[in-house]
Amino acid sequence: MVQVGDMAPEAAFEAMDGAQTTLAAWRGRKLVLYFYPKDDTPGCTKEAQAFSELAAAFDAAGTAILGVSKDSAKKHQSFTAKYGLSFPLATDTDNALLEAFGAWVEKSMYGKTYMGIDRSTFLIDAEGRIARIWRKVKVPGHAAEVLAAAQAL
Repeated sequence: MVQVGDMAPEAAFEAMDGAQTTLAAWRGRKLVLYFYPKDDTPGCTKEAQAFSELAAAFDAAGTAILGVSKDSAKKHQSFTAKYGLSFPLATDTDNALLEAFGAWVEKSMYGKTYMGIDRSTFLIDAEGRIARIWRKVKVPGHAAEVLAAAQAL
């Protein structure tokens, strides 16, 4: 599992346009990388909207935002358009990025266990090093907390 101070893993993933990419594309700029379970669900929508509302402040802090789930690029495009999101989303259908960051975890609900995405956020500095980690994120106030950390970095 990655720790603060580690270099961010370079696992490949799919951008919203369907192209394969890695986190190296964001080097030279700070990056908020957040993992979320599913497009167009209440908590995930609120989280995306909160980051989107603060996008100009993140940009002023020299920080890009990238949301990642297992949803398809087409579903991400619809989700982005529906809510007017101002940052890209990425698809990790093979779990490479999720596993590299320790965000693909065993969960349980109603006595059943299953594998799923741990809502987590990583602040990565301009050199690609992990500066902050938030796991088991609670949505209210989270985007503002991440923004404060990005501004301080």
